[in-house]
Amino acid sequence: MDEDDVIIEFYRVGNAVKVSAVDLATLTEVSIVGAPGIGETALERAAIRKLHYVLAKENLVDARR
Repeated sequence: MDEDDVIIEFYRVGNAVKVSAVDLATLTEVSIVGAPGIGETALERAAIRKLHYVLAKENLVDARR
């Protein structure tokens, strides 16, 4: 997965920020919630890490079938 193939969305909810990451190839979406003070870069990295984790987990599940 290339970083260019991911859509990142930030949405402020009260005193938190919801960050969604969508992999365009698989249309897999993950979300995280963090404090706004952490900064966009750190929140984006965390969302992409979670997306990588979920994609890897799905591949492992498919391989076991």
